[in-house]
Amino acid sequence: MKTGGIDSSRIEAMISQLKAAATRPEAKVPAIALEAPAAKVNFADALKGALDSVAATQNASADLGKRFTMGDDSVSLSDMMVASQKSSIAFQATVQVRNKLVSAYHEIMNMQV
Repeated sequence: MKTGGIDSSRIEAMISQLKAAATRPEAKVPAIALEAPAAKVNFADALKGALDSVAATQNASADLGKRFTMGDDSVSLSDMMVASQKSSIAFQATVQVRNKLVSAYHEIMNMQV
């Protein structure tokens, strides 16, 4: 019997194949079960690490800017500008993450219990 262009006997055959595959015991243990679970990361530690990274980027940018303005020949204008832009982008991303966290905090505090 055809239903909508598909033969129902083919559908029943596929369903029986799926049922047989589902009830068949697996001979080997999946490789995923043998791997060690991922280490848990504390949110506060991850946040502190990210903020430290942004601070280090800003400090490096300020140092390059200071060295360039003092006339250090080993620092080029392009290096200083690239470091400055990296620092700016990292800071803007940090501000956006902070804004999202504050927004989520306000939403949680306004929830009805």
